[in-house]
Amino acid sequence: MAEGELTCSYLVAYNQDMDKVFKALADATRRQLLDLLYQNNGQTLSELCDHLDMTRQSVTKHLVILEEAHLVVVEWQGRHKRHYLNAAPIAEIYDRWIGKYERQRIDALVELKRKLEEDTHG
Repeated sequence: MAEGELTCSYLVAYNQDMDKVFKALADATRRQLLDLLYQNNGQTLSELCDHLDMTRQSVTKHLVILEEAHLVVVEWQGRHKRHYLNAAPIAEIYDRWIGKYERQRIDALVELKRKLEEDTHG
């Protein structure tokens, strides 16, 4: 196999990872947890629970889903488990699903501007 060639197993793993990210982002509570970590990264479970009206067990379940999607990473500091936002999967979604459509719009606007300037000066 040539270097950089994609294999079927790679694509399956990539799609499963992306499915986990989309599933994690589909829930409002999990998006709220990500927002809380964006505002103040490295919070403990107790600190996160202070901002939510739900049990620790429920918050833990949401955090596990975020961890499985690689949107949250944890680090133990002594007896405290700190949660950190990992925005890399969100950036991948942007690059793959949003950015390419945005580029098309920008290219269309540049082309429109060029044509309008051509008509004005030509």
